[in-house]
Amino acid sequence: QVQLGESGGGLVQAGGPLRPSCVAFGSISSIVLRGWYRQAPGKQRELVATVTSIGRTNYADSMKSRFTIFRDNAKGNLYLQMNGLKPEDTAVYYCYANTWRSAYWGQGTQVTVSS
Repeated sequence: QVQLGESGGGLVQAGGPLRPSCVAFGSISSIVLRGWYRQAPGKQRELVATVTSIGRTNYADSMKSRFTIFRDNAKGNLYLQMNGLKPEDTAVYYCYANTWRSAYWGQGTQVTVSS
């Protein structure tokens, strides 16, 4: 079992940065993939970025130039550095973890970008 908890969302002006974080508890050593997804009002949940247990990253095309995903393996933390935020980045951002058996989601953290 893995439990995830996000923090670090909030309200930011367009063009500004934000760095949400996700802490993992439980069977951290069983995680093979971690990532961030987001869901805007009235839209489907979409991939933001993922990172494998060996550090291989993957980004949504529209975000790869502005967002960076990185981990602190010792602490089990996952971060998403977001720069140059736009109003269309407003969404609930969800932390995600995948083991060989199951997928886990955090409760989400709201990111709101004002114009």
